[in-house]
Amino acid sequence: MFVDTFIRRPILASVFAAVIVLAGAISIPVLPIAQYPQLAAPQVNVSTFYTGASAAVVETAVTQPLEQAINCVQGMTYMTSTSANDGSCTITVTFEVTRDPDLAAVDVQNRVNQASGRLPPEVKAVGVTVSKSSSGFVFGAAIYSDNGQYDPLFMSNYADVYIRDALKRVNGVADATIFG
Repeated sequence: MFVDTFIRRPILASVFAAVIVLAGAISIPVLPIAQYPQLAAPQVNVSTFYTGASAAVVETAVTQPLEQAINCVQGMTYMTSTSANDGSCTITVTFEVTRDPDLAAVDVQNRVNQASGRLPPEVKAVGVTVSKSSSGFVFGAAIYSDNGQYDPLFMSNYADVYIRDALKRVNGVADATIFG
């Protein structure tokens, strides 16, 4: 039987196992990126602020017109929204995994522009922000000073000025957040 050969010759079995592992290790770097699955569905956040308005007023004057305009944008799976008593309105639109996040953000921005005529003047003055977002972390990093020459405030400012924008320009990155 075929299996008996490897049982009687363990060195031959070890060589075959090593060849299979080596072939796998060699093939990993040449796999195209398209073979890796998407980690999370792309999301687009729409946020605005209505100064001095209660949650009920924000809901009727801002959130509902924006939701009506954004509804049924191409590739959308679902939408969630919150209207708070501080006058803030946040709408999160989640798209299919195959949808390009940049095109999704452009489509949502176009729909928001169509609805801007129905928004109160106070909201138009502040503006409506449309941004790509992600529901989870994919990468986390820390920076520090080896010899304690720089304090944490300096390091946080350095990361904000020089590193954050560079990370946000990387293809596929929705947002970069600095903690601390």
